[in-house]
Amino acid sequence: MEDPLNPQDKIDELKSRYKDIISLSGEDIQREGLIKTPERAAKALDFLTSGYSLDAREIIMSAMFRESYNEMVIVKDIEVYSLCEHHMLPFYGKAHIAYIPNGYIVGLSKLPRVVDVFARRLQVQERLTQEILDVIDDTLKPHGVAVVIEAAHMCMMMRGVQKQNSTTTTSAFTGEFKKVETRNEFLQLLK
Repeated sequence: MEDPLNPQDKIDELKSRYKDIISLSGEDIQREGLIKTPERAAKALDFLTSGYSLDAREIIMSAMFRESYNEMVIVKDIEVYSLCEHHMLPFYGKAHIAYIPNGYIVGLSKLPRVVDVFARRLQVQERLTQEILDVIDDTLKPHGVAVVIEAAHMCMMMRGVQKQNSTTTTSAFTGEFKKVETRNEFLQLLK
């Protein structure tokens, strides 16, 4: 998705909007502690939504290697930080990814990068889980992919039901991971 503004114009526009938001909240935008807040918030939002300008498929393709290895590969405890699209509040936790190669493996650092591409967008955890699975499955064409994400949502913790100890787990499976024994092996290895 191409951004119509150049990077500095985008920051300037976001900064202007944040000034309005802060003022509308009842704060004095000229108060010492808030003078630089609009610019800092603009840069933060720009970073937290930087996934829109990245292509997860290209990331995987940049480090695909022919390999005859055909057993399960797991990268677990990948840190996830994203913004809930409903309230623009953070959700965070861990992603666990497994795949069974079918002639190709991928550089291990690319899987956390794929997570970041989709996490750095306005998201829901369910879609995030599926997008990660789909791009790995479509690009590597493995015998199967499994993705599990466990996350805490600030929109549930800070507002609304205010449940501080709740977590949400989502999962998605393709290919061999649809088989109970393969899925169970993966889930057991996560423990």
